[in-house]
Amino acid sequence: MKVDFNKSNDGLVPVVIQNNKTLQVLMLGYMNEEAFEKTQNEQVVTFFSRSKNRLWTKGESSGNFLYVKDIKVDCDNDTILIKADPKGPTCHKGDISCFAEETPKGFVYELENIIHDRIDNNVETSYTNKLFKRGINKVAQKVGEEAVEVVIEAKDNNDDLFTNEAADLLYHYLILLKAKGFTFQDIEAVLKSRH
Repeated sequence: MKVDFNKSNDGLVPVVIQNNKTLQVLMLGYMNEEAFEKTQNEQVVTFFSRSKNRLWTKGESSGNFLYVKDIKVDCDNDTILIKADPKGPTCHKGDISCFAEETPKGFVYELENIIHDRIDNNVETSYTNKLFKRGINKVAQKVGEEAVEVVIEAKDNNDDLFTNEAADLLYHYLILLKAKGFTFQDIEAVLKSRH
């Protein structure tokens, strides 16, 4: 992967940061060659701060790091796209994105992260964790029950009941994916491959 840092007088190239899961654009920064190498080596996004005039690892003071999942360079070799998993909000104002946008697609992934957090951190009071600990058979049974309830409500005319049952199904489905060792993104990739 070759980046042309000599196209600009200051040796900086723009870097677009995108959420690896939701594909939401999180921020724009700049890198020089040293920042790019550090980012590649450590797999945590490091920029060259124009205001501080030094290397700056995103999250070094806030703890809201950007963990690198993929790096691409554009066709002219003078712009970088980094897909990253953010730890916490990206914007210093506390927003998910510096562009203050939240996409509807983003919440399903946020919910999946909450589910994983409750299970991975063994939150004893969490319904999610309690169901997960009961094993794959109980999780799969719950998904089946919720699917039947969605079918029943689909035959009636109560939109509120239908949407609530559909939400329950999706929630339990995300737990089932976790129990099977998959993510929503894995299923999305299968759907994309069929398109």
